[in-house]
Amino acid sequence: QVQLVESGGGLVQAGGSLKLSCAASGRTFSSYAAAWFRQAPGKERSFVAAITWGGGATYQADSVKGRFTISRDNAKNTVYLQMNSLKPEDTAVYYCAAGRAATAKGPLYDYWGQGTQVTVSS
Repeated sequence: QVQLVESGGGLVQAGGSLKLSCAASGRTFSSYAAAWFRQAPGKERSFVAAITWGGGATYQADSVKGRFTISRDNAKNTVYLQMNSLKPEDTAVYYCAAGRAATAKGPLYDYWGQGTQVTVSS
């Protein structure tokens, strides 16, 4: 069993940066791939970025490539999302997820956090 808790969200101006953290409980977290998804008001949840269990490979949605970076520190059981050059359209609730494979398909993840709000003002 893995429990995930996100933090680091908040209000930022367009062009600014935020770093989200996802703290995991459970000794086996290092064996799971992890990902970030987001859901804007009135929209479906969408893939943001994913990372393999060892951190050797990462994947990003086209909309965030070059601006967002996913990373992890398995010694700290934590996954991060560094978000730079934020845009108003990045406003959403951001969710951390853990699963057996690094994929953009949300249903394939086994565990989810409660989410953290990111608001980007213009």
